[in-house]
Amino acid sequence: MVIRLPWLLQAVLLSLTILASGNPLFLQTGRDIEPVIKWSQPMDTWNWTEEPHNDEALLSPSNFTHKLPPTANETELIAHMAALKRNYSRLLWDSDKSSNLPLFFDKALKLLNLKQVYYEVEHSVMSKVSCTACKAGAGLLQHYMRLGKSKEEINKMIYKFCVSLNIQSARVCDGITRLFGSEVIYVLKRVTYGPDEICSFVIGDACGDVYNPYHEWEVAFPPVPKPPRQDLEAPVEKAPTFKVLQISDTHFDPYYAEGSNAECNEPLCCRASNGPAVTPGGGAGRWGDYRKCDTPKRTIDHMLKHIADTHTDIDYILWTGDLPPHDVWNQTKEENLKVLQETVSQMSDMFPGVPIFPALGNHESSPVNSFPPPYISSPESNIAWLYNELDAQWRRWLPAGVSHTVRRGAFYSVLVRPGFRIISLNMNYCNNKNWWLLLNSTDPATELQWLIYELQSAEFSGEKVHIIGHIPPGHSDCLKVWSRNYYAIINRYESTITAQFFGHTHFDEFEVFYDPNDLGRATSIAYVGPSVSPYYDLNLGYRIYYVDGDHDATTRLVVDHETWIMNLKEANLFGYPIWYKLYSARSAYMMSALRPEDWDRFIDNMTEKEDLFNLYHKHYWKNSPRRGTCDGECRKRLICDARSGRSHDRRALCVNIEARIDGASPTPQTWRAWFYNGLSTKCRASLAVMVFNADCKDVNADADTTSSISNTKVCDGARLNVYCESRRHRS
Repeated sequence: MVIRLPWLLQAVLLSLTILASGNPLFLQTGRDIEPVIKWSQPMDTWNWTEEPHNDEALLSPSNFTHKLPPTANETELIAHMAALKRNYSRLLWDSDKSSNLPLFFDKALKLLNLKQVYYEVEHSVMSKVSCTACKAGAGLLQHYMRLGKSKEEINKMIYKFCVSLNIQSARVCDGITRLFGSEVIYVLKRVTYGPDEICSFVIGDACGDVYNPYHEWEVAFPPVPKPPRQDLEAPVEKAPTFKVLQISDTHFDPYYAEGSNAECNEPLCCRASNGPAVTPGGGAGRWGDYRKCDTPKRTIDHMLKHIADTHTDIDYILWTGDLPPHDVWNQTKEENLKVLQETVSQMSDMFPGVPIFPALGNHESSPVNSFPPPYISSPESNIAWLYNELDAQWRRWLPAGVSHTVRRGAFYSVLVRPGFRIISLNMNYCNNKNWWLLLNSTDPATELQWLIYELQSAEFSGEKVHIIGHIPPGHSDCLKVWSRNYYAIINRYESTITAQFFGHTHFDEFEVFYDPNDLGRATSIAYVGPSVSPYYDLNLGYRIYYVDGDHDATTRLVVDHETWIMNLKEANLFGYPIWYKLYSARSAYMMSALRPEDWDRFIDNMTEKEDLFNLYHKHYWKNSPRRGTCDGECRKRLICDARSGRSHDRRALCVNIEARIDGASPTPQTWRAWFYNGLSTKCRASLAVMVFNADCKDVNADADTTSSISNTKVCDGARLNVYCESRRHRS
């Protein structure tokens, strides 16, 4: 899952040290200026075509006869839940306090609403507020670098900044600074990017699409024509199926303690180190907690036993990563490896003889999100300590032939049945929180080019392929350039790839992919499985899929899927967990099949029918009593998430949806709606007065000058400037 509060510290403070490496790479005009290069990436000479290819089917035919869930008679109607109130209004800076920083940074930092930045970072919903925080942190660290401060002095400054702003407790601030320091400095010495380039890289479209040649690249496709498009037929009714379990984001916490403080001021609570509860009802529950707490061992044990007893006919398991807890300021390589070893042993013991296909999460490394590409070979920085252990642990399920790619980049390809292949990707090479990619994001570990080779081989062999991974490629945590290339690969091999499976978000959702040349035609579907961890405000869950099985007309499509959950409130209240099926997709959503076009139609129906969306919203939250109502903006965001298999491109993919929900037509007014909705309420009021008076002369791109329009420093000057320029041109 996206790293929570410590990433705020990384984004605004630590990882932003990466921003502060000296002079910006480009001037404002950028594209015509030759870059100054301080470091050259070693050549990657790996030739994947010379490595062994797995052609032996792993899955033996089973004697299971799976009974599919019943289809729907009617759509369930659900009541709205009470709205959750969140207050982001209080600024954490006093306007008259001097910081002895350069004037721009002093002003920029005073504009920051750190509570809003915190909310946006932990929910991966970025806006200009987070962009401003990112650039302010970058400039601050550049300032200290140019003063000639040493690594020790910079780390000390970061620690003091973290503590004085109450971003986290002193021990969390110390742990983050200590844990990430050496790697940050390593990157810091080798890049020359400025705040604009880095914040665009880290945050995405909310921070502008700043041109940077080191993060503009394309994979190469073989000179083989794409097969003619054929309409997908629905799977044959009553045909054999595979029953598949997906477990994701377990986040096992070895130090979870019942009754400990669940309302601590740290990123992870409910641990013995948090002390006893300080308020009535503030203690951690026996089976877990809705607050910022991960999963106790007894709960994982109970879930796995329930699965083994209830679903005795599972053919294989997809295990999509994130095993360690969220104590990212206090992790070690040794502890993360111990969690890996214990959970692998637990899965193997609970499901003997069942093939398990794992994928790597972003929390398995220490520090979190740190996945250096193979060219980082220094002993203290390379990732071999993790990849070698993954190979050793995964070997109990995978053939020896995949060892070379697991040890290289934690990805692999295996033949499950004749004509059916699973490819597991390391999605941390698309993770924009992985600052090693700031050195060079060009197809790290040559993973995507290897993927093309595997898919082309599968196409030649007439195989169907399922892709598994952790971070969904359309999620805002995935680099836009990586996501664009992956999207192109999915489009090219749409006749070969019949499903994708991811985790990371902790929610129950999906992503639809479309033909880049025809955004009305769906080409692929990615299922995003629910988390086991309740972190946070969630019930615990897992997924069951029914995949078109072995028969002459098989499509290898997902025929249906079910989400099973445990109501955490009731488990803690009555002292015993009960796992039950929350819904099955075909029945709940009245879908005849689960082809990409069917999911596209479902998105269309959710846009038009509020009741259907409310049902999806209930399932998205795994029926958590902590979910709130979903207003129009929330509805647009969730539906757009489902349509966005390509990250940081929502304006291209979602403009029609947003216009329809707003009750408007997708005409040229849409850009105005986008511009207007991006402003705060107070800024909208200022803009309304300004437009009414047709007076734009005082507006420019400096956010501070908008205070001449409004006494509140809340307007986005750049947006106002764009609007006013358009008015001037029209006049």
